Amino acid sequence: MNNSKVFAGLLMAMTSLAPVANAALPMTDGQGSPLPTLAPMLEGTTPGVVNISTRGTVRVQENPLLQDPFFRRFFDVPDQPQQRETQSLGSGVVVDAQQGLIITNNHVIQNADEISVTLRDGRTLNAKLVGTDPEADVAVIKVTAERLTAIPMADSDRIRVGDFVVAIGNPFGLGQTVTSGIVSALGRTGLGIEGYEDFIQTDASINPGNSGGALVNLRGELVGMNTAIIAPGGGNVGIGFAIPVNMVRDIMEQLVKFGEVRRGRLGISIQDLTPELASAFGIEDRAGAVIAQVVPGSPADKSGIKVGDVVLQVNGRGVRNAGELRNRVGMLRIGEKVGLKLLRDGKPKEVVATVAEAPQQKLLGKSLFPKLDGAVFGNIEELPTNRSNRDKGVIVLEVGRGSPAARSGLRKDDIIYSANRVAIENLDDLKRAAKRSNEGILLNIQRGDAALFLLVR
Repeated sequence: MNNSKVFAGLLMAMTSLAPVANAALPMTDGQGSPLPTLAPMLEGTTPGVVNISTRGTVRVQENPLLQDPFFRRFFDVPDQPQQRETQSLGSGVVVDAQQGLIITNNHVIQNADEISVTLRDGRTLNAKLVGTDPEADVAVIKVTAERLTAIPMADSDRIRVGDFVVAIGNPFGLGQTVTSGIVSALGRTGLGIEGYEDFIQTDASINPGNSGGALVNLRGELVGMNTAIIAPGGGNVGIGFAIPVNMVRDIMEQLVKFGEVRRGRLGISIQDLTPELASAFGIEDRAGAVIAQVVPGSPADKSGIKVGDVVLQVNGRGVRNAGELRNRVGMLRIGEKVGLKLLRDGKPKEVVATVAEAPQQKLLGKSLFPKLDGAVFGNIEELPTNRSNRDKGVIVLEVGRGSPAARSGLRKDDIIYSANRVAIENLDDLKRAAKRSNEGILLNIQRGDAALFLLVR
């Protein structure tokens, strides 16, 4: 049989996997000739993919008027529930059978009070949260059980566009489902899905419930964790994204060791190398990131990095844009050395910097006003990653569940534009504005794509 016939047969066998439920593909064509099938690989791989269900509670957001006793009494407003129960379904991958470690997406287990894991053999186990990284949408949970099957991790840096891959997960809560396709693209960034993005794009069918599931190669090795889709019409259109397993592995190791991801910094502000900037710098290659600012005394400053340098490589890997550089640095650990290949005045230069801990000035809400107790504020410019459209401002880093700040309506990731009608650029501005009134604080905040006023008193 020639190569084209073998390739066509493999394509037919792979694409036919999606609608197959329990029936197995024949190993021969009825005349003794073998047919290609993924069944043997899947038999050893699918036990390592689990279904995840969660239960939790979130506070119901209310109009501030409905919290006013006089307003409620005057208009006879009935009591409303302060919390509502949430449920979610997703997938996970067993990566360490001895320790019972399972990786999944942060958005699968977010706000969960109870996490249940159902294995391929039907066993249902209670899981506990080891740690989570919302910026990369990765979480690690742990179960205690025997006879677990772990999926070995591949080197996701070695996958190529066109490689065959298989997605395994729990779409729409149907139970374990297998779909197939190819790697459509690599290094997808700038989608606004996560804070740190370096996605594998695939046309293997991924749907709601597949989040946290496995993307494996034809050897049954984990190359990525299914995370998101682009679905203009609400259904799968063949554009799915997975977090590369190398990125997941680095995050998992920190979550297991520290319970959190400790990201460092170099102390630089960066921007894309646009065609106009490339022309101004006399650079023919338009891939790279431009250093726009170097913080005095930072690791970048100590290593000799200058404003106007163009970063071409990080630890030997090419950098296409500012987002890719931020992702690479964001995945480095505190104390780790990083080699940067630069262009300065058109000449190549190499420097080595040591990643340092990012300082973060914080302000406790109770120091501003009693009803803000439980909230923690920080400067946007000091964040390891900035997902807002502002370079300056104050962001809500934390809001304790059931705290006075939460009952006042404040939410994590709220961005404060003004306080008591004073524009806010940093924590010092917020402190001064809060002193303008002893009766309360009027906050103008951005929440997602919406803006609103919040009166705390």
